[in-house]
Amino acid sequence: MGKRSKVIERDEVVVRFSGDSGDGMQLTGTLFSYTSAIFGNDISTFPDYPSEIRAPQGTISGVSGFQVHFGHTEVYTPGDYCDVLVAMNPAALKANAKWMKPGGTVVLDVDSCDEKNLRKAGYETNDPITESKLGDYNIVKAPITTLTKESLKDMGLDNKSILRSKNMYALGLVYWLFDRPLDHTKDYIKKKFAKKPLVVDANIKVLEDGYNYGNIIQALTPSYHIHPADIKKGKYRNLSGNTAVAWGFLAAAEKSGLELFLGSYPITPATEILQELSARKDLGVKVFQAEDEIAGICTSIGASFAGNLAVTTTSGPGLALKGEAIGLAVIAELPLVIVNVQRGGPSTGLPTKTEQSDLMQALYGRNGESPAVIIAASSPTNCFDYAFYAAKIAVEHMTPVILLTDGFLANGTQPWLLPNLDEWPTINVPKADVNDKDWHPYKRDAQKLARYWAAPGTPGLEHRIGGLEKDEHSGAVSHDALNHQRMVEIREEKVQRIANDVPELELLGDEDADTLVVGWGGTFGHLFTAVDELQSEGHKLALAHFNYIKPLPRNTYEVLKRYKKIVVCELNLGQFADYLTMNFPDIQTLRYNKVQGQPFTVVELKEHFKTLLEE
Repeated sequence: MGKRSKVIERDEVVVRFSGDSGDGMQLTGTLFSYTSAIFGNDISTFPDYPSEIRAPQGTISGVSGFQVHFGHTEVYTPGDYCDVLVAMNPAALKANAKWMKPGGTVVLDVDSCDEKNLRKAGYETNDPITESKLGDYNIVKAPITTLTKESLKDMGLDNKSILRSKNMYALGLVYWLFDRPLDHTKDYIKKKFAKKPLVVDANIKVLEDGYNYGNIIQALTPSYHIHPADIKKGKYRNLSGNTAVAWGFLAAAEKSGLELFLGSYPITPATEILQELSARKDLGVKVFQAEDEIAGICTSIGASFAGNLAVTTTSGPGLALKGEAIGLAVIAELPLVIVNVQRGGPSTGLPTKTEQSDLMQALYGRNGESPAVIIAASSPTNCFDYAFYAAKIAVEHMTPVILLTDGFLANGTQPWLLPNLDEWPTINVPKADVNDKDWHPYKRDAQKLARYWAAPGTPGLEHRIGGLEKDEHSGAVSHDALNHQRMVEIREEKVQRIANDVPELELLGDEDADTLVVGWGGTFGHLFTAVDELQSEGHKLALAHFNYIKPLPRNTYEVLKRYKKIVVCELNLGQFADYLTMNFPDIQTLRYNKVQGQPFTVVELKEHFKTLLEE
């Protein structure tokens, strides 16, 4: 390591890689985050990319970004504003200049800043730095494209392949900025392109040359030093929310002794769960990629009827299509987990952007009285936990469970300590007893009201279930009015009794404060950070964050009634606030809503909470 002109010591840093959707920014950001995690930093990431497969090149709408927040203390969000921006073209600079911290560092590929690209990006002059008001920032004007071509000119690659490697040059330069080793990325390249030795050599060379370029320009820009985090010892993986969901179901299959079946149709941003589980045939997983959303869930219902741990995955538009089949699972009282990775809507909406606007659809988006359990994960890594517990509840209570995640959680990553499954609870399968002479399809556990599960073909347990109302005793089709009311009430009461098996609502912050912040699902990291920072500044407030939505935790009303001001923060127009009002009409709530396809920022939350505290 050469001597550096200026080293900035930081507890935490936010870096954003940004360029055209074909510039490899997602891979670049992923590799940098992996290296930082292996180095020992706590991390949180946020991929942000357009929904079009190939948006117009060089335009704002075509900008793809990957943000990583890492530090030596615990990190809960990907960060609001970035310390370092890597901009591969003028559009990337234009789109992200407003998200720079004062005095931050910009690495700009000046080769892309010709007049054509500047105009496509919306610049009116030929000086994007001044026009973006970045004159007081540390600007590294690196001719990345030219240097990449020079680096690879003797490798025998065509021009297109050479240009594809410029993201590795930029990555090498950023590794120098943060004094990070190259070994892990080299290992990835060797494994990824094992059958293409020329591609391996080219990418490693350009990565090293980018790092060496940092040494050459070290007198022009500062570097950053972030110590490893003091984290619990153990084996970690850098895990995305979608992968965590898939692994949570694998754990549930192991703890229940059931075979796992997934029937799904690919849809952004949930497809990676399907892909991850399809690779686990070695663990006995059966995956069926259906021709549409309805077929996907119907095959899962069939698998559940046959005695499997059944799952289907989707996003908002797909959940709408699955509505009638969810009702079938409700009336048949079969265990089923429906994962809804929420995205911006309505209709096709914003497929690659995050939102929390499917809550009411999850709660009520079916005909008739059709109760289902609703659970929401709140971080990329605890998607594992809530997938596991969604499966546990579905099986033990013989009911459909809708697990809500969102695009922010699905694509974001965090370090995840591999669990010891021996410490996780067993999933008790309510199998019907073949020796029970009094068995019938809707015979129930007296406490849980869950019916017993009988696999078809079991001698003595032959039965039929389906979408027509059944007699509460015999299971035969029934059109009796009073029987229908009893069955409707039993199905609702069964779901409500699940509150006895979920944890009570936990309060974070000052229990004796006057103001309570309420959130649910994927907003946890931003809300917790905002509340924590305000507390450290001397303000009194508390946070109640919900993962169990139907049924609500038993102590929900007791917690809410303590506070004079309750502000419900969510990425929709107030659906959870409305739900709380429906359940507790005497509780008055304030609302803070955002529907921009982006998560909250800690800065905007703190400003809003300060205003409330001063009123």
